[in-house]
Amino acid sequence: MKHLILIAFLILTSCKGETKTEQEVAIDPSVQEMWESFTQSNVEFKEEEQPESWFFHDNEEDANRLAELVLKGKKQAGSGLYSWYAEANADLPSVGTKHIITDFDGTARAIIQIKKVDTIPFNEISEAYAALDMGTTVEPLQKWKKAHWDFFASTMKESEQEPTEDMLVVCEYFETVWPKN
Repeated sequence: MKHLILIAFLILTSCKGETKTEQEVAIDPSVQEMWESFTQSNVEFKEEEQPESWFFHDNEEDANRLAELVLKGKKQAGSGLYSWYAEANADLPSVGTKHIITDFDGTARAIIQIKKVDTIPFNEISEAYAALDMGTTVEPLQKWKKAHWDFFASTMKESEQEPTEDMLVVCEYFETVWPKN
């Protein structure tokens, strides 16, 4: 289970910064409150287990900015390396899975649901996908490539690997299902 939490964090993060330790990441009461509010309004999910909660990125400024983009419906995708799943012997994300997105401090901001998962070589990422992941239409592909190359390079360095143009990226498409805009 710890591997899945780590993978979820890594997959939907990008770029630079400092990470919180496990001790710093306590589940905020707002997470359960959001899930209860969601299931009261969507009774068909009442019996589902509360999804995992986490924030995008690995620093406060970017985590809070990306949570806001999710709320506004601008960020609708997340990216991670296929090799992370292979190393952890973990399944790829599943369509229909929900996650509770928080800000850096753990306050629940939104519930997302995975709609589609693709595995694409880094050098074949489209501008349309980059716009969904970055939450912007201003040079999204250039921004996506720089941010993700830098982040992937830094994480791969820990295992003495280097990024390549054809490394596989797991691309998760999602929609914000709560709160409704």
